[in-house]
Amino acid sequence: MKRTLMMLVFLMAGMAPALAQTDKLGIGDTVRIAVHQQPDLSTEARISERGTVAMPLVGEVKVTGLSQREAAEAIAARLKDGKYLKNPQVTVAIAAVRSRQVSVLGEVARPGRYALDDTSSRLTDVIAAAGGITPTGADTVTVMRQGKTQKVTVLRESFDLKGGETIHVERAPVFYIYGEVTRSGAYRVEPNMTVMQAIAAGGGISPRGSDRRLKLRRVGADGKVVESDAKLRDIVMPNDVIYVKEALF
Repeated sequence: MKRTLMMLVFLMAGMAPALAQTDKLGIGDTVRIAVHQQPDLSTEARISERGTVAMPLVGEVKVTGLSQREAAEAIAARLKDGKYLKNPQVTVAIAAVRSRQVSVLGEVARPGRYALDDTSSRLTDVIAAAGGITPTGADTVTVMRQGKTQKVTVLRESFDLKGGETIHVERAPVFYIYGEVTRSGAYRVEPNMTVMQAIAAGGGISPRGSDRRLKLRRVGADGKVVESDAKLRDIVMPNDVIYVKEALF
């Protein structure tokens, strides 16, 4: 009998390798509850917003914050205290983990929800699972949990995430380049970026363009757009518009 029970626990635990026996159950997780030799009492249930699972005979049992073993003991105690079984033997195994998921939004290749486990709870791992930051995404992201926000640099590999958090990758500051360049469009503003580097990001000046005929449009402090001649060593600011004009022959 004991051998059979041990095999049952092993098999059920193997159904959910993502959550170890010592990890805590959370709201949204789905668990399989087996009562030995009592199939009518065995069930699969989702942990409610109240942190409970609904069990036949005993009703709701609070399991959030408990390990799978501790949850099994709590259910067994309710069955015994209610005099439904003299010596209930209960096992609890995770069927689906939702309490240890995070949401990744914004400038990533694949926004969505991603599960955390022992090997992928770091910010860099989750960003990688989401396909990485897009070319227009910022290196600093916002981590939100329970109404609080924290700015985190993606390269900080030591930053660990917790279930229920939301990671928002914001759009990086960009400039725009048009006219006689190889690839017109929007590009990230890098620190201390010059007009020359901005032109290089756009693939360089086309054969028809001239690096002596550059215009720069920038929004002033009063909100009005100011246009001026640009030089190759001028520093580029967010939302600048660089226009490369055609050369005069």
